Amino acid sequence: MFSAVSPIVSRLDLRGWAIEGIFYESYGRALITGFSTLLIGLAVWHHNHKKRLHIIPTRFNRQRREVCFIPEGATEPVFVPWESLSAWIIEAQGATQYGIHRQYGMGIGFQHGETLTSVEFPCAGLPLAISHWEAIRGYMEYEIHDLKSIQDLQDLQGPNDPPHEGLHTFRNAHARMHQQIRDGQRGRVSGFFWYLYHVMTLWTLPNYLTEWEVRRIKTMGHRALPEAMQQWSEPLPKEQWTKPSAELLHMSEQVRTLHQRQPRRPITEVFAEVQRLNPTNKRRA
Repeated sequence: MFSAVSPIVSRLDLRGWAIEGIFYESYGRALITGFSTLLIGLAVWHHNHKKRLHIIPTRFNRQRREVCFIPEGATEPVFVPWESLSAWIIEAQGATQYGIHRQYGMGIGFQHGETLTSVEFPCAGLPLAISHWEAIRGYMEYEIHDLKSIQDLQDLQGPNDPPHEGLHTFRNAHARMHQQIRDGQRGRVSGFFWYLYHVMTLWTLPNYLTEWEVRRIKTMGHRALPEAMQQWSEPLPKEQWTKPSAELLHMSEQVRTLHQRQPRRPITEVFAEVQRLNPTNKRRA
């Protein structure tokens, strides 16, 4: 007796066997590819972190009101007065087959004899480049002690928490999620998916790895600092702190006055106008 179901079942069996064969055939190759990718990633990570033993970052000392540079090829650090520092924003634009491509960056530096010693790095956008400089300026001028004063939009930093991400940010996010459920701002289904996401991302393991990496970077950074730079970084008694110059205080007062008169005007235009009103001042921001 002929049945029309038999050919269908046979085709399904063949497809199942084919999929199973593909799985077993690619299983070994997938393992080799995965382990190779992991080893390459670890090698790149180790190479980049080893650079911190030799690369000395630019340091800012607001008590001395100085900036410390290590020019390329130099053996000794160079200490520059804060108010003689120059800062600029880089904006480049070009056309490709995919359309207009824009690039942004920020730079800081000083004129060291006949040579301009500078540090430049790319930024994702023009507002972000300006924000980098404003964070530095705020640290030097307004004694900002934590990132919460200028960012932390997600409110994951407590008053006594360190500035970097870590286990404390996970705990704060966990507590905030439960508080939002109690306040009715978030449903229990959303809370379930919050737990599901963090379980799938290995719960607090990424936070522990971040804290370990931060400690390692700090240790490596202190080892790389020259003796003169370490002494320069030591805290000073408050009576020995360097005071801002009269010219800078005058310009700061002009900025505040102009901003109060025109609160909707972009702050960058306010700074530019004050700079035009004081052309003899060498400090550029």
